[in-house]
Amino acid sequence: MALVHPFLSDASLSRTLRFPLPYLTPKSLPPPRIIVSLQQPLKPYHQLRQVNKQWTKCHAVAEIGGGVSVEGGGSEDDQSVLVGPSNEEEVRSERVVVDYDWTEEWYPLYLAKNLPDDAPLGLTVFDKQLVLYRDGNGELRCYEDRCPHRLAKLSEGQLVDGRLECLYHGWQFEGEGKCVRIPQLPADAKIPRSACVKSYEVRDSQGVVWVWMSHQTPPNPNKLPWFENFARPGFQDISTTHELPYDHSILLENLMDPAHVPISHDRTDWTAKREDAQPLLFKVTERTDRGFAGWWGREKDQSTPNFLRFEAPCVLQNNREIVGKNGEVDYFSGLFLCRPSGQGKSMLIVRFGNTRRSPLAQFFPKWYFHQNAGKVFEQDMGFLSSQNEILMKLKVPTKGLYIYLRSSDTWVAEYRKWMDKVGHGMPYHFGHSTISLPKEPAVVEHAPAGLVASISASSPAKGGIGTMHAPNLANRYFRHVIHCKECSGVVKAFQTWKNALSIIALVSTALAILVSGRQWKALLMVSTTLCLAGIYACSTAIALNTTNFIRTRRRL
Repeated sequence: MALVHPFLSDASLSRTLRFPLPYLTPKSLPPPRIIVSLQQPLKPYHQLRQVNKQWTKCHAVAEIGGGVSVEGGGSEDDQSVLVGPSNEEEVRSERVVVDYDWTEEWYPLYLAKNLPDDAPLGLTVFDKQLVLYRDGNGELRCYEDRCPHRLAKLSEGQLVDGRLECLYHGWQFEGEGKCVRIPQLPADAKIPRSACVKSYEVRDSQGVVWVWMSHQTPPNPNKLPWFENFARPGFQDISTTHELPYDHSILLENLMDPAHVPISHDRTDWTAKREDAQPLLFKVTERTDRGFAGWWGREKDQSTPNFLRFEAPCVLQNNREIVGKNGEVDYFSGLFLCRPSGQGKSMLIVRFGNTRRSPLAQFFPKWYFHQNAGKVFEQDMGFLSSQNEILMKLKVPTKGLYIYLRSSDTWVAEYRKWMDKVGHGMPYHFGHSTISLPKEPAVVEHAPAGLVASISASSPAKGGIGTMHAPNLANRYFRHVIHCKECSGVVKAFQTWKNALSIIALVSTALAILVSGRQWKALLMVSTTLCLAGIYACSTAIALNTTNFIRTRRRL
């Protein structure tokens, strides 16, 4: 999603290891060799050159252990506009590798207010499948989404007296994953100790449910994100959840890219206009093992009023402070909480908030802003999905594919270079100079579990009939509405009103035909007309929440 708005914790350093290129780890590695793909046969060097930009010098691509390293350069004119080395190690062609374990992090699972009250919810973090629910006491519980009996998904189950029941054979679980009931077990038999599910630590912080993924290391409360602006008195926000069909790194890259907003989201609202596309000024003020931060603004203003911070594993925020004439400070925040939800998939919690809202905003319902956010994602979806496809196909780090401009892509380059440092501790990654590909192929689920299944099953073929319920990440209803109580409630309400008005219109029309009085006929026909107008309005509201934005091509 773009930063379509008028704006757009100190981390402790872990142990740092430095290795001169081409070494990535202290292990003994074979000498580098030219390669394009980790899985395909080697191609001749002249074919490799076609991967890179025709006007740049040819890059050498070397396979190093489990990753790929790309080195190269460019002319002096190129370097004046391109992002250069960001530290002394990069100048000396040394790669920095830091201790990192992706499981020893807090990941955003869901907005607490949207968690179903009467059903478990199936979610994923990278390739780990989880089930989340509230027990009989209202406590959050999170387990591995797999019944120990025969591996059925617990997210397909139901809640019985506050316990999670597997709907395959009725095994029930509670607390820290203890099995408390097996219907098929003899009355005098004890439940086996092994009949338990693996549990995960979860916390509700500032309205977001977070999960700690490690079972080896106790949860670290110091790593649990806390956002100062969202705790300020009078701070109001609009929060939405979106499931998206591309990798979390591409999503984050898009979110930290203010340069694309005027072009991609031209006239989406009053803040984005293509004629405003211009060079931007970036100042990086922090680089740590856990992320980076800095200021940015328009180059022509020579000011940087916007503050951006990225922090591991996938938290991004844009903040701005505006001082009024009376000296009062108003705070604006754009917060993006991203969760890797599988290969080529991600889930995002977006929270835009401020201490001073526009007077016009109060005249619009919240669902209007939700659907507008959906429109923004749909405007980006085509080229972000294709970007994901190209990265997976070419299997080359971004340094060999991207052209990083100083005046637009500084944050993207910083993020990809950070991935170089920590990517070895992730299931897979695409960095600036290194990549590591997924070890396991992506699993395509033809019958999604949990909340999605219950909705898509309302159509005969698991969503095969009717686009609104089709389990497809390109579908707005599937991407957002099923994850938002407010929007799903609005769709149901408008559908109810539409059905009621249809019945009234039908009855009014029939009565207008039957009655003989001219005045009665006129009154009934007016009633029918008003009902038809109401039906149209309801249909329009439903379409706004469930129909994708289609970009109209135009000649400028």
